Amino acid sequence: MLDHVFTDAIASLREVLEAAMLEPQAVEERFHGDVLLGDLSWQTSYSLPGEGSPPRVQADIVLEWPTWSQSAYRSWRIGDSWGDPPRITVEIVLRLQRLRHQPVPDKVLPALPATSAPVGSTRLERSGPRVEIAYDTDLSEPEHAIEVSYEGTYELDEATLADPALLDEHFSSMGGWIASTLVRLGDLDLEFLPPDEEENQP
Repeated sequence: MLDHVFTDAIASLREVLEAAMLEPQAVEERFHGDVLLGDLSWQTSYSLPGEGSPPRVQADIVLEWPTWSQSAYRSWRIGDSWGDPPRITVEIVLRLQRLRHQPVPDKVLPALPATSAPVGSTRLERSGPRVEIAYDTDLSEPEHAIEVSYEGTYELDEATLADPALLDEHFSSMGGWIASTLVRLGDLDLEFLPPDEEENQP
């Protein structure tokens, strides 16, 4: 990995997710650079262990490093005046899927707190729910899903820039919070379709 505070943040978050016994989804991690704008983003998905494929509940996580944050970080590195501190945009989407029936948001939202566990000095705020319906090509039994996102910005102060080990402390509560919230979602009284591998068994 590059010696960069953004990749340090990625490593810290990945470590707390795996310490919480969450399982990464195969071929889901992506690191993307916008050639025109210069923004960087990292995306990954984690689920509870033993959920099957696709899992009933999962967390889709996105960290974004905008160009202006890179400019501020570069100014700090070379000792120039840097104005506003760099920030990382954080989005966590908690998703219930493989549902046999269309979910009622009023039944799901009580399992989701209004804000996340702290990320440094901030908390991510919950958005409204999104409900999906997906059909196979033969238009047989549809699969339903509902997801709710938490969004916010994590500000990197000078102490953290000087000592990236502080990132481990700032992200430390996120793994347990995501895992416990996924457990609450999975415990809701909802009917799920079987995972793909069970459907394909003889």
